[in-house]
Amino acid sequence: MTVVAEPKSAGLKREMGLMSAINVIISVMIGSGIFVSPTAALRYSGSVGFCLVVWTVCGGISLLGALCFAELGTVVPRSGAEYAYLIEAFKKSHSFWGPLPSFICAWVYVMILRPAEIAVIILTFAEYSILPFRHLLGLEHMPAEDLHLLIKLIGILGLGIITYINLSSVKLYVTINNVFGFCKVFACLVVIFGGIYQLAIGNTENLAGGFQGTNTSPGHIALAFYNGLWAYDGWSSVTTITEEIKKPEVNIPRSIIIAVPIITGLYVFMNLAYMTVLSMGEMIASEAVGIDFGDRALGSFSFLIPLGVALATFGCALSIQFGVTRLCYVASQEGQMLEPLSYIHVRRSTPAPAVAMQGVLALAFILVGNIETLIEFASFLIWFFYGAAVVALLALRRTQPNVHRPYKVPLIVPYITLAVSVFLSIVPVISDPSPKYLFAVAFILSGVLVYTPFVYYKVRPRWINKLTFIIQVLFEVVPSSSKSD
Repeated sequence: MTVVAEPKSAGLKREMGLMSAINVIISVMIGSGIFVSPTAALRYSGSVGFCLVVWTVCGGISLLGALCFAELGTVVPRSGAEYAYLIEAFKKSHSFWGPLPSFICAWVYVMILRPAEIAVIILTFAEYSILPFRHLLGLEHMPAEDLHLLIKLIGILGLGIITYINLSSVKLYVTINNVFGFCKVFACLVVIFGGIYQLAIGNTENLAGGFQGTNTSPGHIALAFYNGLWAYDGWSSVTTITEEIKKPEVNIPRSIIIAVPIITGLYVFMNLAYMTVLSMGEMIASEAVGIDFGDRALGSFSFLIPLGVALATFGCALSIQFGVTRLCYVASQEGQMLEPLSYIHVRRSTPAPAVAMQGVLALAFILVGNIETLIEFASFLIWFFYGAAVVALLALRRTQPNVHRPYKVPLIVPYITLAVSVFLSIVPVISDPSPKYLFAVAFILSGVLVYTPFVYYKVRPRWINKLTFIIQVLFEVVPSSSKSD
């Protein structure tokens, strides 16, 4: 048997500069939502004027949260975002309870939330990728069951492509993601310039109401901001790949300061554009606002909207999978996931087993179907983990006051972000009390049941060595040189 010598320095490579980091944030933040269903904030705000204020303020709040992560990313120069910050801040505080929050974070993100999100997003890609060709392919006459099967098959093909890209090389991912990032921004600009044209020809009736009808109910205002803030989720994405960013102490803060305001501007002006041709009632009732806008404002170029949604969702799924595999990688280094998930391909420098596992999990969610409820009950935990990361920031300032911080936010910023995190974790439970949130608690408890024997007591089944050997041979991977002690 031929033995392949292990490379001296197997690990992730820093191959992403400032522009690539900006595109990662844009790819994750701009999905299908702004094209398909940006209406919840409008419904609860009650007026076009206050709706635009909500979108603007939510962008500002998201920037504050992102700046907290920018500081954390320079203090804890590891991939994994919230996971890495929780493990750094609390691991040594208690032998059992200290590492538990980070494990629960990885458990939720890796096993359910991210692969389920990828499944839903890639199915949205499949649905909108065939819309421009619906007349050509005669899809209007296709039975609903057959159309659903076609969408699922295209989704599986799309999942296979993004998994192949992330398995192949970081450079390939960067190239494709940069192209898709440019294309989705172009699609946003098509909507915005379409709206500018409508304003130029005098279509201002829907905007004339201004702040008339604004909801003053604290509950409705809270829900307006809640839905607006969810649309900006993804601002932490660049910190999930810190170990692959060139000069992270410089490029992470810069990428956040550039990308989040750009997206805020796109979101505000896209909503303004929609309002030039659609009334409040039409926007709220619409199943796909962007499609309706395109049909009315873009004429023969209306196909650009479903094409833009397809590009946005493909790039979003690609980047989410890229990021969550790095979380797998770091959690495995810490002994909180299977060890082979931190192994690196000998030539491509990608965490191939982690990528393959995420591909398989997403495929399982696609095949199961009806997973939107699953995402709903787990999604409110995202802002809980954001809040926990901000607590980690405050803890690190106290426990590691002398650590060099190339970037440091004013103290008021983490407290604002923490308050928003608590707000977004509580609002969905209060506004829609449902047994589904008990499933989230049950899944967390199941994580504790896994954590106790396999992470805390380090129980190692006999078959693990054989599985590790098979994975190494199958994926041509070796242990990472930066494996945690």
